[in-house]
Amino acid sequence: MATVLIIDDDIALLAACRVGLEALGHQVRTAETGGTGLAEAAIHAPDVIVLDLGLPDLDGLEVCTRIRTWTDRPIIILSADSSEDRKVDTLDNGADDYMTKPFGMRELDARLRVALRHCATDADAEPLVELTAGPLTLDLVHYQATYHDQPLDLTPKEFDVLAYLARHVGKVCTRRMILENVWGPAYAGEQHYLKVYAYRIRKKLHDEAGQFLQNDPSVGYRLAVPSRPQPADGTC
Repeated sequence: MATVLIIDDDIALLAACRVGLEALGHQVRTAETGGTGLAEAAIHAPDVIVLDLGLPDLDGLEVCTRIRTWTDRPIIILSADSSEDRKVDTLDNGADDYMTKPFGMRELDARLRVALRHCATDADAEPLVELTAGPLTLDLVHYQATYHDQPLDLTPKEFDVLAYLARHVGKVCTRRMILENVWGPAYAGEQHYLKVYAYRIRKKLHDEAGQFLQNDPSVGYRLAVPSRPQPADGTC
């Protein structure tokens, strides 16, 4: 099905994952250090990377950040740390999903399948290089944003939230839709994430009143772009 690179210093975990995932049809490569993992990722270009944060030579977050400089392949984080701050840090710095240890093989396989499905969807779609929603412009290639022609300093996840809303500009996107598409299916119930990110984005847009990034309290969020004024005679 896919080539999976697992970077973890737990030899027993690597062996168990290799047996379990190969039985499910995946090809598995392993690395016990961050340095070896970086080399494996660069040379063999796996379809999905499963990355432990507690590596002996490099912090897993640094490994994630380095990998993101040359590939957009999905990165699923493994960690014994279930704190919200750690999750937000890794997702902000390029990870696509976050699993806490201990975990089951069925859960890992399910998350791999979701990551692969998203990759297949992205590969089949016509690539977008830019999104525009009213005064907001998003350069999807260089992860750069402008608002009223002024540059915006956004974190990767802030950019992703705005990009998702810009793809559906004018339409209310439910909280679940945003969480599943930006953070991953495992975060469908983490509604407090959106509150924090919406607050941060609005501050950067100087939109504290929520006129552009609007919130429907019972549903979700949308980017509101003013309609073009209609001619006085009603013609288009």
